[in-house]
Amino acid sequence: MKEVILSLITGMVVGLLFTLFRLPIPAPPALAGIAGIVGVYLGMRLFQWLALFWK
Repeated sequence: MKEVILSLITGMVVGLLFTLFRLPIPAPPALAGIAGIVGVYLGMRLFQWLALFWK
């Protein structure tokens, strides 16, 4: 849980700095970006789960 909180805080600080310096946010559009990240994570977990059966 500590990692999640630190990641959230880091993301908020980066977002604040990018907004402060009027730079474009280094992420895809909000919903599409979140869906992509979740998809990558789920793909990794699916592969790990399937790898249990191949051994």
